[in-house]
Amino acid sequence: MRITSVLSAAILMLGLAVAPAVADSSPSPSASEDDGAPTEAGTSFRTATEIEQGQTATAGASTGDYLYWSFPADAGQRPTVKATVKLPDTHAAETWQVDVYDGLRRRQACQYGAQTRTAAADSASVELTCVLRTVRAWSEQWADDPLPGTYYIRLTAVDVPTSDLGLPVDAEVRVDSEDIGGSAAVDGALAQPLVPGVAVKSQEDEESSSASAVLSSIEPEDGWASGWWSDRWVWTAIGGALAALAGIGGYALSRGAGRPTRVPPGA
Repeated sequence: MRITSVLSAAILMLGLAVAPAVADSSPSPSASEDDGAPTEAGTSFRTATEIEQGQTATAGASTGDYLYWSFPADAGQRPTVKATVKLPDTHAAETWQVDVYDGLRRRQACQYGAQTRTAAADSASVELTCVLRTVRAWSEQWADDPLPGTYYIRLTAVDVPTSDLGLPVDAEVRVDSEDIGGSAAVDGALAQPLVPGVAVKSQEDEESSSASAVLSSIEPEDGWASGWWSDRWVWTAIGGALAALAGIGGYALSRGAGRPTRVPPGA
């Protein structure tokens, strides 16, 4: 009986010790489910909602509204903007368009993608895509190449029938980038990225003013101009090493076996 009581007590204590561990191993809600993505959009360039790359921003609006978002893009990146508009149950044919502007508010052409699409009557949604050109670290003043800084997304409906104006819609926007690497590297860099407030900030620094400008709060994870190192340096080093080996090999082949043997005169 004593042995049975001891075994029962041991089993009970073991069960109490294991139970918390089992409870702790069960999945629990985490903050990662809510990544802090914005749930509204701005109505102009100045009020554009800031989003990070890789976030899916949402917004509720009415047909005919202009929706604005902004995101950072650094040198060597090729951003892809995707927008989805969920339409009401009943509507006429509508044409939606997504436009992308750089930090100087110059409209950037899409390299490829469906930038403008017409949704048939009573269709559930419409999807738009705009793949920009690769962002360059530096460019000529007369060129309209995309440069590092803040980019603006404008989503709106064009040629909307009067009967559809004001109908509720839900919009989703996401930006992802592909790192192109050394093939897009150029010899030059901007002094400052093209972000809102950077010109005012620079002027105040020169005047040694205690006031500070309000800069855009979004930037790449590793900071601006984080992609100064690229595979271009690796291929340059490999090319230099191969050229040196080729020079050494050519010299060894052209040198021959050394000086010819001298033959005595009259031999």
